[in-house]
Amino acid sequence: MKDGFIKAAAATPEIRVGDTAFNTKNIIEQIRQAAEHGAKLIVFPELCITAYTCGDLFLQSALISNAIDCVFKIADASAGLDILIAVGTPLPVNNSLCNAAAVIKDGEILGFATKTHIPNYSEFYEARHFAPLSVNTTVTLRGREYPAGPKLLFCCEDMPDFKVGTEICEDLWVSSPPSGYLTAGGATVIMNLSASDEVISKAEYRRSLVSSQSARCICGYIYADAGSGESTTDMVFSGHNMIYENGAVLNQSKLFENGIIYADIDVQRIVLDRRRMNTFENDFSGGLQKIFFKTEINETRLERTFDSRPFVPRDREKLTERCELIFTMQAEGLRKRLSHIGCKTVTIGISGGLDSTLALLVTLRAFEKLGLPTSGVNAVTMPCFGTTDRTYNNAKRLIACTGASLAEIPISEAVTGHLRDIGADINNHNLTYENSQARERTQVLMDYAGETGGIVVGTGDLSELALGWATYNGDHMSMYGVNCSIPKTLVRHLVEYVAAISGGKLRQTLEDILATPVSPELLPPKDGGISQETESIVGPYILHDFFIYNFLRYGFSKSKIFRLAKSAFAGEYDEKTISKWLDSFYKRFYQNQFKRSCIPDGPKVGTVTLSPRGDFRMPSDSTIII
Repeated sequence: MKDGFIKAAAATPEIRVGDTAFNTKNIIEQIRQAAEHGAKLIVFPELCITAYTCGDLFLQSALISNAIDCVFKIADASAGLDILIAVGTPLPVNNSLCNAAAVIKDGEILGFATKTHIPNYSEFYEARHFAPLSVNTTVTLRGREYPAGPKLLFCCEDMPDFKVGTEICEDLWVSSPPSGYLTAGGATVIMNLSASDEVISKAEYRRSLVSSQSARCICGYIYADAGSGESTTDMVFSGHNMIYENGAVLNQSKLFENGIIYADIDVQRIVLDRRRMNTFENDFSGGLQKIFFKTEINETRLERTFDSRPFVPRDREKLTERCELIFTMQAEGLRKRLSHIGCKTVTIGISGGLDSTLALLVTLRAFEKLGLPTSGVNAVTMPCFGTTDRTYNNAKRLIACTGASLAEIPISEAVTGHLRDIGADINNHNLTYENSQARERTQVLMDYAGETGGIVVGTGDLSELALGWATYNGDHMSMYGVNCSIPKTLVRHLVEYVAAISGGKLRQTLEDILATPVSPELLPPKDGGISQETESIVGPYILHDFFIYNFLRYGFSKSKIFRLAKSAFAGEYDEKTISKWLDSFYKRFYQNQFKRSCIPDGPKVGTVTLSPRGDFRMPSDSTIII
């Protein structure tokens, strides 16, 4: 339960048609299994106490009476178990019979959520036996009144974000499912007790319904389906259980295998996503009846996995597709800017590193879209104190391979003169020494662009912006930043993608650039090699991109990000290393907002960006919130 995680279960028990005692015995066994597994919520199929396929047996008073007795038996058996239970049962209400979910917790029946949409077409003839309730009411069982109706919301007192609503089978298949108003009223988890028979292609459609509704309602969705044991007189049931969260599948069962599936739903993430979307409906009308229950808050043993590279799809085919889309979006952003201002040349600094390489490749694609010659791309190398032969040669080879125009402008003399002018010791390799080079490079690029009638294309990426790893009014500045929403881990894959579809010298050059350590090259080389490796200073970009994603996309607390990182990087980074760089991330992120408050224009390509004009606005003098 800690950090918003709820371990949920969807269960399909072995049943016999009309044998309520047998069915109840197996339901109770699965409840105990789930509780022992750590589940805080378990959902069973529609009418599973009796079986869905009882037909006109639902008109027999003995069957209905036995079913209600079994609801109480299940409640008694749940005493002392910290798990919310939803089990399908017929429920007599006044002169009608309702298709209901008995919701039970720790020995108590909390209420009966009833089915709203009663199908009476094709193989379904529920209206022969069941009627819907239009409003909430009460039912009297064994001398006690219980809430019953379509608008019940089960709310956890100890964990306010854990609120549960109920749909029953057909309720999901209609144009306006009850989950719409249930989630508008605060439900973060929807339970669906279902008896959906299996026909060709129905499983795919069922998945699409659950996925899209959980995404539309920004909720966890637990779908428990009837399985073997139901009558096969006219239908077969596959026990297709699913657990989704905001459109993404967390777990699902194999067809025709009864049993229990589990997944960890993050209700905190759901609430944070809803707050971010100001169009998410809030129902303040009070139409839902809230029923409260208690649960123990403890640290859920997580089975959920967390992607250590959240910006990079694991599937190679999907990654290739993603890279082409992003590359095209970057190029389209620059194409529009150049077209709008009537610019036929650009200036871009090429260092032989990943970021400038990607920016050059994107710029060339934009020129191709515009029908402009690549000679209009003025690629400038500016060797200085820290430039190594490897990066220098790679920069020149890259420019030659792409057909861009090469301009080589050494800046050592200019920087030396500047340091002398301000009274700085050139042998003191401090921040002034480094920043003076970065600012001189930017001055050269700006003035060269002015001289050639173009604009400067920026090369800095999202990870550098988040960490403040840029010299203010140096590499921090340009006229259009094509990489501004590309995290470092994705920059590498975009360059790899272009290398894979290229050949000859270009491919060889890109592969060597990919193999070169990331460095700003502002300190003199050591034995001819790079002496200043970025990741040894600011930390591994793989870790920082994970922090950035969870901090910005979901607004998670520092302690939760640490917990997720420990799971995601198990066997790759130890806790001490993760903690060290997470502390560094928070410090750098908050200290460097002033740089992000005035960044150049650039295209948004993913769900996480730092533009002060779009996705992220923060005071530059905010204290660190953990």
